[in-house]
Amino acid sequence: MSRTQLVTDATACLPRGTAERLGVAVVPLHVTVSGRGTVQAREITPAEVADILATSSARMSTSRPSPGEFVDAYRDVAERTGADTIVSAHLSGAVSGTVEAAELARDELAGELTVEVVDSRVLGMALGYAVCAGAEAAASGAGAADVAEVVSRHAAASRTWFYVDTLEHLRRGGRIGRAAALVGSALAIKPLLTLRDGEVHPEERVRTRAKALARLVDRAAAAVEEARAEGLEVRMAVHELGAAEAAADLAGTLQERTGLEPLVTELDPVVGVHTGPGTLGVVVAPEPR
Repeated sequence: MSRTQLVTDATACLPRGTAERLGVAVVPLHVTVSGRGTVQAREITPAEVADILATSSARMSTSRPSPGEFVDAYRDVAERTGADTIVSAHLSGAVSGTVEAAELARDELAGELTVEVVDSRVLGMALGYAVCAGAEAAASGAGAADVAEVVSRHAAASRTWFYVDTLEHLRRGGRIGRAAALVGSALAIKPLLTLRDGEVHPEERVRTRAKALARLVDRAAAAVEEARAEGLEVRMAVHELGAAEAAADLAGTLQERTGLEPLVTELDPVVGVHTGPGTLGVVVAPEPR
Protein backbone atom coordinates (compact mmCIF):
# COMPACT_ATOMS: atom_id res chain seq x y z
CA MET A 1 0.00 0.00 0.00
CA SER A 2 1.41 3.39 -0.98
CA ARG A 3 1.90 6.10 1.60
CA THR A 4 1.40 9.76 0.73
CA GLN A 5 2.98 12.74 2.49
CA LEU A 6 2.37 16.47 2.08
CA VAL A 7 4.94 19.14 1.26
CA THR A 8 4.08 22.83 1.10
CA ASP A 9 5.90 26.15 1.34
CA ALA A 10 6.09 28.74 4.09
CA THR A 11 3.60 31.09 2.44
CA ALA A 12 0.89 28.77 3.77
CA CYS A 13 1.47 30.65 7.05
CA LEU A 14 0.71 27.56 9.13
CA PRO A 15 0.56 28.28 12.87
CA ARG A 16 3.52 27.15 14.94
CA GLY A 17 3.46 23.41 15.53
CA THR A 18 0.77 22.64 12.95
CA ALA A 19 3.09 21.30 10.26
CA GLU A 20 4.87 19.07 12.77
CA ARG A 21 1.59 17.77 14.18
CA LEU A 22 0.27 16.88 10.72
CA GLY A 23 3.57 15.62 9.34
CA VAL A 24 3.74 18.31 6.65
CA ALA A 25 7.18 19.35 5.37
CA VAL A 26 7.54 23.09 4.76
CA VAL A 27 10.01 24.46 2.21
CA PRO A 28 11.01 28.12 2.75
CA LEU A 29 11.31 30.73 0.04
CA HIS A 30 14.14 33.30 0.09
CA VAL A 31 14.38 36.96 1.05
CA THR A 32 17.13 39.27 -0.19
CA VAL A 33 17.95 42.48 1.68
CA SER A 34 20.34 44.90 0.01
CA GLY A 35 23.57 44.98 1.98
CA ARG A 36 22.75 41.77 3.85
CA GLY A 37 22.45 39.17 1.12
CA THR A 38 19.92 36.36 0.66
CA VAL A 39 18.54 34.23 3.46
CA GLN A 40 15.84 31.62 3.78
CA ALA A 41 12.61 33.25 4.91
CA ARG A 42 12.76 31.32 8.19
CA GLU A 43 15.94 33.29 9.02
CA ILE A 44 14.16 36.64 9.07
CA THR A 45 11.03 37.42 11.05
CA PRO A 46 7.89 39.15 9.80
CA ALA A 47 8.58 41.90 12.35
CA GLU A 48 12.05 42.47 10.87
CA VAL A 49 10.57 42.69 7.38
CA ALA A 50 7.98 45.22 8.53
CA ASP A 51 10.66 47.28 10.29
CA ILE A 52 13.04 47.28 7.31
CA LEU A 53 10.28 48.30 4.91
CA ALA A 54 9.03 51.03 7.25
CA THR A 55 12.29 52.57 8.43
CA SER A 56 15.14 51.60 6.11
CA SER A 57 16.22 52.52 2.61
CA ALA A 58 17.33 48.92 2.04
CA ARG A 59 15.64 47.23 -0.89
CA MET A 60 14.04 43.84 -0.39
CA SER A 61 13.17 41.14 -2.89
CA THR A 62 12.17 37.49 -2.81
CA SER A 63 12.91 34.34 -4.76
CA ARG A 64 11.54 30.84 -5.05
CA PRO A 65 13.20 27.74 -3.66
CA SER A 66 15.52 26.10 -6.19
CA PRO A 67 14.56 22.78 -7.80
CA GLY A 68 17.49 21.28 -5.89
CA GLU A 69 15.98 22.37 -2.59
CA PHE A 70 12.78 20.60 -3.53
CA VAL A 71 14.67 17.46 -4.55
CA ASP A 72 16.37 17.47 -1.15
CA ALA A 73 13.07 18.05 0.64
CA TYR A 74 11.28 15.25 -1.22
CA ARG A 75 14.07 12.77 -0.57
CA ASP A 76 14.20 13.75 3.09
CA VAL A 77 10.45 13.21 3.47
CA ALA A 78 10.64 9.83 1.76
CA GLU A 79 13.55 8.70 3.92
CA ARG A 80 12.02 9.89 7.20
CA THR A 81 8.49 8.62 6.64
CA GLY A 82 8.79 5.76 4.19
CA ALA A 83 6.45 7.58 1.79
CA ASP A 84 6.56 6.58 -1.85
CA THR A 85 4.29 9.39 -3.07
CA ILE A 86 4.33 13.09 -2.24
CA VAL A 87 1.75 15.79 -2.86
CA SER A 88 3.53 19.14 -3.07
CA ALA A 89 1.04 22.02 -2.77
CA HIS A 90 2.15 25.61 -3.20
CA LEU A 91 1.20 29.24 -3.53
CA SER A 92 -0.27 30.49 -6.77
CA GLY A 93 1.91 30.01 -9.81
CA ALA A 94 0.67 33.38 -11.05
CA VAL A 95 2.64 35.21 -8.34
CA SER A 96 5.64 32.91 -7.81
CA GLY A 97 7.84 30.42 -9.63
CA THR A 98 7.64 28.01 -6.70
CA VAL A 99 5.29 25.63 -8.52
CA GLU A 100 7.62 25.57 -11.51
CA ALA A 101 10.59 24.71 -9.27
CA ALA A 102 8.60 21.91 -7.65
CA GLU A 103 7.69 20.53 -11.08
CA LEU A 104 11.34 20.54 -12.18
CA ALA A 105 12.23 18.61 -9.03
CA ARG A 106 9.39 16.18 -9.70
CA ASP A 107 10.73 15.52 -13.18
CA GLU A 108 14.26 14.98 -11.86
CA LEU A 109 12.98 12.34 -9.43
CA ALA A 110 10.88 10.47 -12.00
CA GLY A 111 11.41 6.76 -11.49
CA GLU A 112 12.70 7.28 -7.95
CA LEU A 113 9.72 8.93 -6.25
CA THR A 114 6.22 9.91 -7.34
CA VAL A 115 5.45 13.59 -6.78
CA GLU A 116 2.16 15.32 -7.59
CA VAL A 117 2.47 19.11 -7.69
CA VAL A 118 -0.58 21.24 -6.93
CA ASP A 119 -0.82 24.90 -7.93
CA SER A 120 -3.27 26.04 -5.25
CA ARG A 121 -3.91 29.43 -6.93
CA VAL A 122 -4.00 30.91 -3.41
CA LEU A 123 -1.63 31.74 -0.55
CA GLY A 124 -1.70 32.34 3.19
CA MET A 125 -4.13 30.29 5.23
CA ALA A 126 -6.23 29.69 2.12
CA LEU A 127 -3.33 27.40 1.23
CA GLY A 128 -2.74 26.46 4.85
CA TYR A 129 -6.26 25.19 5.47
CA ALA A 130 -6.17 23.27 2.17
CA VAL A 131 -2.87 21.63 3.11
CA CYS A 132 -4.25 20.67 6.52
CA ALA A 133 -7.23 19.02 4.84
CA GLY A 134 -4.91 17.19 2.46
CA ALA A 135 -2.71 15.98 5.31
CA GLU A 136 -5.74 14.63 7.14
CA ALA A 137 -6.84 12.80 3.99
CA ALA A 138 -3.36 11.34 3.56
CA ALA A 139 -3.31 10.20 7.19
CA SER A 140 -6.59 8.37 6.58
CA GLY A 141 -4.99 6.42 3.73
CA ALA A 142 -6.00 8.45 0.67
CA GLY A 143 -3.75 8.14 -2.37
CA ALA A 144 -1.88 10.99 -4.01
CA ALA A 145 -4.55 11.79 -6.61
CA ASP A 146 -7.28 11.98 -3.97
CA VAL A 147 -5.12 14.04 -1.62
CA ALA A 148 -4.30 16.47 -4.43
CA GLU A 149 -8.00 16.77 -5.22
CA VAL A 150 -8.80 17.51 -1.58
CA VAL A 151 -6.19 20.27 -1.52
CA SER A 152 -7.42 21.77 -4.79
CA ARG A 153 -11.09 21.72 -3.75
CA HIS A 154 -10.41 23.36 -0.40
CA ALA A 155 -8.22 26.03 -1.96
CA ALA A 156 -10.80 26.78 -4.65
CA ALA A 157 -13.56 27.12 -2.04
CA SER A 158 -11.66 29.75 -0.05
CA ARG A 159 -11.95 33.52 -0.30
CA THR A 160 -9.16 35.97 0.50
CA TRP A 161 -9.22 39.74 0.91
CA PHE A 162 -6.51 42.05 2.11
CA TYR A 163 -5.85 45.67 2.83
CA VAL A 164 -2.48 47.30 2.16
CA ASP A 165 -1.43 50.79 3.20
CA THR A 166 0.21 51.31 -0.18
CA LEU A 167 0.38 49.50 -3.50
CA GLU A 168 4.04 50.44 -3.87
CA HIS A 169 5.45 47.18 -2.48
CA LEU A 170 3.27 45.07 -4.76
CA ARG A 171 4.28 47.22 -7.72
CA ARG A 172 8.01 47.01 -6.96
CA GLY A 173 7.89 43.25 -6.60
CA GLY A 174 5.92 42.71 -9.79
CA ARG A 175 3.07 40.97 -7.93
CA ILE A 176 0.48 43.68 -8.36
CA GLY A 177 -1.53 41.76 -10.98
CA ARG A 178 -4.81 43.35 -12.04
CA ALA A 179 -4.51 45.93 -9.25
CA ALA A 180 -2.00 47.74 -11.49
CA ALA A 181 -4.94 49.76 -12.76
CA LEU A 182 -5.05 51.50 -9.38
CA VAL A 183 -1.46 52.74 -9.50
CA GLY A 184 -1.34 56.44 -10.22
CA SER A 185 -4.95 56.98 -9.18
CA ALA A 186 -5.92 59.45 -6.50
CA LEU A 187 -3.47 59.33 -3.59
CA ALA A 188 -6.29 59.14 -1.07
CA ILE A 189 -7.48 55.78 -2.42
CA LYS A 190 -7.24 52.88 0.04
CA PRO A 191 -7.72 49.71 -2.00
CA LEU A 192 -9.30 46.51 -0.79
CA LEU A 193 -7.72 43.68 -2.77
CA THR A 194 -8.57 40.05 -3.38
CA LEU A 195 -7.07 36.94 -4.94
CA ARG A 196 -8.93 35.76 -8.01
CA ASP A 197 -7.69 33.14 -10.47
CA GLY A 198 -4.41 33.18 -8.59
CA GLU A 199 -3.76 36.89 -9.14
CA VAL A 200 -4.18 40.07 -7.14
CA HIS A 201 -7.32 41.92 -8.18
CA PRO A 202 -8.81 45.20 -6.95
CA GLU A 203 -12.01 44.47 -5.06
CA GLU A 204 -13.07 47.93 -3.99
CA ARG A 205 -11.70 51.45 -3.66
CA VAL A 206 -12.51 53.60 -0.65
CA ARG A 207 -11.12 56.82 0.77
CA THR A 208 -9.96 55.81 4.24
CA ARG A 209 -8.34 52.90 6.03
CA ALA A 210 -11.29 52.61 8.40
CA LYS A 211 -13.73 52.28 5.50
CA ALA A 212 -11.51 49.72 3.77
CA LEU A 213 -11.40 47.55 6.90
CA ALA A 214 -15.14 47.92 7.40
CA ARG A 215 -15.73 46.70 3.87
CA LEU A 216 -13.30 43.84 4.45
CA VAL A 217 -15.41 42.77 7.43
CA ASP A 218 -18.61 43.09 5.39
CA ARG A 219 -17.28 40.89 2.60
CA ALA A 220 -15.89 38.25 4.94
CA ALA A 221 -19.12 38.13 6.96
CA ALA A 222 -21.15 37.78 3.76
CA ALA A 223 -18.94 34.89 2.62
CA VAL A 224 -19.43 33.13 5.96
CA GLU A 225 -23.19 33.61 5.74
CA GLU A 226 -23.23 32.28 2.18
CA ALA A 227 -21.29 29.15 3.17
CA ARG A 228 -23.54 28.51 6.15
CA ALA A 229 -26.61 28.87 3.95
CA GLU A 230 -25.21 25.95 1.95
CA GLY A 231 -24.76 23.93 5.14
CA LEU A 232 -20.97 24.16 5.10
CA GLU A 233 -18.61 24.41 8.05
CA VAL A 234 -16.38 27.48 7.85
CA ARG A 235 -12.97 28.47 9.19
CA MET A 236 -11.50 31.94 9.19
CA ALA A 237 -8.03 33.45 9.56
CA VAL A 238 -6.71 36.98 9.95
CA HIS A 239 -3.24 37.81 8.62
CA GLU A 240 -1.10 40.78 9.55
CA LEU A 241 2.31 42.30 9.02
CA GLY A 242 3.44 44.84 11.59
CA ALA A 243 -0.16 45.35 12.67
CA ALA A 244 -0.75 42.97 15.57
CA GLU A 245 -3.05 45.28 17.51
CA ALA A 246 -5.14 46.11 14.45
CA ALA A 247 -5.35 42.39 13.61
CA ALA A 248 -6.64 41.61 17.10
CA ASP A 249 -9.28 44.33 16.73
CA LEU A 250 -10.23 43.01 13.29
CA ALA A 251 -10.51 39.46 14.61
CA GLY A 252 -12.73 40.68 17.44
CA THR A 253 -15.03 42.50 15.04
CA LEU A 254 -15.25 39.45 12.78
CA GLN A 255 -16.08 37.23 15.75
CA GLU A 256 -18.87 39.59 16.80
CA ARG A 257 -20.28 39.58 13.25
CA THR A 258 -19.97 35.87 12.50
CA GLY A 259 -19.65 33.96 15.77
CA LEU A 260 -16.41 32.44 14.46
CA GLU A 261 -13.15 32.92 16.33
CA PRO A 262 -10.58 33.72 13.64
CA LEU A 263 -7.09 32.31 13.74
CA VAL A 264 -4.67 35.27 13.82
CA THR A 265 -1.30 34.68 12.16
CA GLU A 266 1.56 36.80 10.88
CA LEU A 267 2.18 36.81 7.16
CA ASP A 268 5.20 34.86 6.02
CA PRO A 269 8.14 37.23 5.44
CA VAL A 270 8.12 36.52 1.69
CA VAL A 271 4.50 37.64 1.35
CA GLY A 272 5.16 40.58 3.65
CA VAL A 273 7.94 41.91 1.43
CA HIS A 274 5.35 42.38 -1.33
CA THR A 275 2.45 43.72 0.74
CA GLY A 276 4.30 45.96 3.18
CA PRO A 277 3.82 46.93 6.83
CA GLY A 278 0.26 47.51 7.96
CA THR A 279 -1.14 44.72 5.82
CA LEU A 280 -4.30 43.06 7.11
CA GLY A 281 -5.95 40.10 5.41
CA VAL A 282 -8.88 37.78 5.96
CA VAL A 283 -9.30 34.23 4.68
CA VAL A 284 -12.71 32.55 4.74
CA ALA A 285 -12.37 28.81 4.16
CA PRO A 286 -15.56 26.76 3.80
CA GLU A 287 -15.34 22.98 4.09
CA PRO A 288 -16.39 21.82 0.59
CA ARG A 289 -18.56 18.75 0.19
